[in-house]
Amino acid sequence: MTAPARRKKTARFIEIAAAAGVSVATVDRVLNERGSVSAQARDRVVAAARELAVPRLLPDTRHGLIHIDILLPDNRSPFFQRLRQALQQALPMLDQRVVVHQQTLGEKDEAGLLRALRPRPYLRQGLIVAAPDTPAVQLALQAAIQRGEQVVLVVSNVAGLPQARYVGIDNHAAGRTAGLLLGRLCRQPGRVLLLSSRPDYRGHLERASGCAEVLAQDFPHLQCDQVATATHDDADRCHAAVSLAFKQGQPIAGIYNSGAGSPGIEAALHRYAIHDKVCWVTHELSDDHRLYLQQGLLDVVIDQDPDGQAIKALQHVLSVAEQAPAAARAGPAEFRLYLAENMSAQPYLTG
Repeated sequence: MTAPARRKKTARFIEIAAAAGVSVATVDRVLNERGSVSAQARDRVVAAARELAVPRLLPDTRHGLIHIDILLPDNRSPFFQRLRQALQQALPMLDQRVVVHQQTLGEKDEAGLLRALRPRPYLRQGLIVAAPDTPAVQLALQAAIQRGEQVVLVVSNVAGLPQARYVGIDNHAAGRTAGLLLGRLCRQPGRVLLLSSRPDYRGHLERASGCAEVLAQDFPHLQCDQVATATHDDADRCHAAVSLAFKQGQPIAGIYNSGAGSPGIEAALHRYAIHDKVCWVTHELSDDHRLYLQQGLLDVVIDQDPDGQAIKALQHVLSVAEQAPAAARAGPAEFRLYLAENMSAQPYLTG
C-alpha cells in the first residue's frame, strides 16, 4: 500500500506567507525562531499559521514587558484596605514580564488622579482604577482607552466608557436588595435613613437610588430618604446623621449605610436606646460588622468581594495584553449576603 504523499514544507510556508502578507523567508524566520523580524510581522505569521491549522508547535508571540498601573484612593476604610491587600497578594503570582506600578492618591485630589491618568514614560498596557464619576475623569479615561490602554474599573463604574471593563458588583442591584431586606425586616413603620460615602462615586448613588426605588414601590409604610447623607466614610459624620434624624422626631425604622463609618451608627443607636428597634443593612463583612452581627445590632451585610474584584481586574488586563480568548476575560463580581448565622469567622484583614 502506498503511503499518502506529504505536503512540502515550502508549499505550506507559501500559504502562510500569503495569508500574513509577508515573504516566505519571513515565515521561515518566524516559525524557526531565527529572529530579525518585527513584532507585528511575527504576530501576523503566527496568527496565519493558527488559522491554517499548521500541525507544529508555534512560537510564543509574547515579548517585552507588560506595564500595569493600579490607581486607588487613600481611603482607609476596611474595604479599600482589603482591596489593596488582595492586589498585593496577587502580584507574586504574575509572570516576570508583568510590571505593576501602584499609586495611592488623595481621595479629594482630582488633579492628582488626572496627572496619573496621563501617558507615562513607559508603554502602559493596562490601567486598574477606582475613580469618581466626573466629566474630567471621564475624558481622561477615554483618552487612555484611545491610546490603546486596557481600562478596568473596580468598586464603582464611570459613565460614558463602553470600552472599559467594570469588574465591581452591580451597585444598583445591591441597593435594591438592601431595600427589599429593609422592607421585609423593619419592625415598625417610619423613616429609612440613607447614608452614603461620596456623591461623586457612581456606585454610592446607584445603591441609594436602588434602595429608595424598592421601598417606594413595595413598602409604603416606610418613608425612605430621597437623597443620601454623604458621610465620607467618617464615623463622626455617621453619628451626627443618626442623631439629627432622631431629633427630627419621626421614628427611625431602618438605616442603609452604603459606605463605612459604622462605629458612629452603633454609638448613636445605643445613645438614643433604639438599637433594638432599628433594622440596619450595610456593606462589607469587616471586623466591626461581624461583631455587630453577633450582637444583633446589624441585620444584614452586603459584601462586594474585594478579593474577587482584584483577581478579575488583573485577569482581564492580562488576558487582553496576552491576546487570550474573550471567553477567558473577567466579568462583574457578585455580591454576597451575610447574616449572623453564615458569616465567616476569619479576620477581614490579615497581617
